[in-house]
Amino acid sequence: MVAPRWAAARRPMQRLVLGREIAVLLWGTSEPVVDWGRLDIATRNRLAKRATVISILVIVLSNAAISVETYLLVQLAFNGGVLSYDSTIGAPNFSATVAAVAVGLVLNVLFGIGMLHPQMRWFRTGSLADHDRRKAVQYVPYRQVAATVMAWFCAVGAYIAVADRVTADRIIGVAVAFTLAAASSGALTFLFAERALRPLAVVALHDYPATHAMYGVRSRMLAAWAVSSSVPLIGLVILNVGRGLDILPRPQGRTDWATVILAIVAVTAGSRVVSLVARSISDPLLELRQALFKVDKGQLDTRVAVYDSSEIGVLQHGFNDLVKGLQERERVRDLFARHVGDTVAERAMTSELGRSGTKADVGVLFVDILGSTTMAEHQDPGETAELLNAFFTIVDEVVTRHNGLINKFEGDAALAVFGAPVDHPNPAAAALAAAREMARQLRGELPIQWGIGVCFGTTFAGNIGSERRYEYTVIGDPVNECARLSDLAKTVNGSVLANAPAVHAAEGEARHWRSVGSRVVCGREEATELFMPVEFLPHDPPSFSDVLSSILRPARRTLRL
Repeated sequence: MVAPRWAAARRPMQRLVLGREIAVLLWGTSEPVVDWGRLDIATRNRLAKRATVISILVIVLSNAAISVETYLLVQLAFNGGVLSYDSTIGAPNFSATVAAVAVGLVLNVLFGIGMLHPQMRWFRTGSLADHDRRKAVQYVPYRQVAATVMAWFCAVGAYIAVADRVTADRIIGVAVAFTLAAASSGALTFLFAERALRPLAVVALHDYPATHAMYGVRSRMLAAWAVSSSVPLIGLVILNVGRGLDILPRPQGRTDWATVILAIVAVTAGSRVVSLVARSISDPLLELRQALFKVDKGQLDTRVAVYDSSEIGVLQHGFNDLVKGLQERERVRDLFARHVGDTVAERAMTSELGRSGTKADVGVLFVDILGSTTMAEHQDPGETAELLNAFFTIVDEVVTRHNGLINKFEGDAALAVFGAPVDHPNPAAAALAAAREMARQLRGELPIQWGIGVCFGTTFAGNIGSERRYEYTVIGDPVNECARLSDLAKTVNGSVLANAPAVHAAEGEARHWRSVGSRVVCGREEATELFMPVEFLPHDPPSFSDVLSSILRPARRTLRL
């Protein structure tokens, strides 16, 4: 799945590199045609740089937003929920809080990039991922969370070191607030990192996709719950407990802005994180749905990128294995059908009949080349093979057009059956019509002589062989007689002969055939009435009958070939 697929993959990749990096890396893509495992080094370098820049932006913006929320909550908790300039921006410890947040942001960026750098360096090289590398890439979101938590705790230390007239209550309040902020920021970082680092995960898991969930959908839902519900509600409980123990002042004024800010945080943070989680689940499922649609249309080379280490990643891997199995099954079926025919192949794959069969009235057509041994002796083997391929192609196309089955190719001959294994309303007419068309086409296209025999009668049609190996075939007197008629037809300079039962059962097709006498063919005791297509008879049928009789020996004399 290499050149055309690679060319197709480069076009969406160029669009990604030229302007859709943020949308793809943060919010995902619905274009599973990108073959991340075959990116060139230049594209990898560009993606690595952009992923690094976007990771820094995500860290800074998300932590800055959480810092503002945290600072407001700390100030409102210690001033009785009064929201004013003097109690927030104008507060004495405002500069210390800003410094602590700045330290936390810088350390968060440094820690995060430091943990990400080895994986980005590997991504740029384009080398294959070993077991340790795959584990390291899968653990990146967890390590990013650890970096975020460490940075927030360092921010608490920076606040203690910079702030003036710090009390124990103040330190405890700031530590608790920053801890909650670290939990909220860590959950967001986990979701952003898991999504932003999908290109690395695709490349790392390209040859060894995840077969079990490393961090599942449940982890993402817990992260969403922590940001949208758990952290704000815990903050609200702590605020009320602190006020009840007189550690924090009680609300002053008609509106308790501390609880209002907590509610706003829960609503806004919840919307952000729920959107992230929803898209992290819906996007790969949408890709799978689109891939399934392609598979339903017969595009069995369809694959989806495996970039998820949750249950969804296992599903992606399972889908690829499933389609690969379908592709292999279709390939085997195609090869099987080329050997035994579409009809027999379909019958074999939809039933488990084993060695079985039934009696059936069928039309049988046997065509054989005259002088093939001499031809092979004096011709180049390659030329002989080309001639036989052209001969069998004509035979196959004609038989297929008349709803028959090529039962077997035997050297320079072919046996076709009409009426089995699929019923036909008039198998005799189909066999006779196919013989006439085949004769016309062979005469007009190939420089060879041949003979065609057509018979109709009751045969055994079914699977013949051993328990381990069998084939579908037809057995009976019409088959043997048909082969004899084909040999007899060769003596009339390449013609077509049919027996009387075939013509009598052919209804409308019978008008195209005329009787040319009776002969006893080899292996039979009674004479067989012979028929030829009218279009191949001379203008004066009686004289032709005389010629035929002289060639085949006198009409009243038994002929054994």
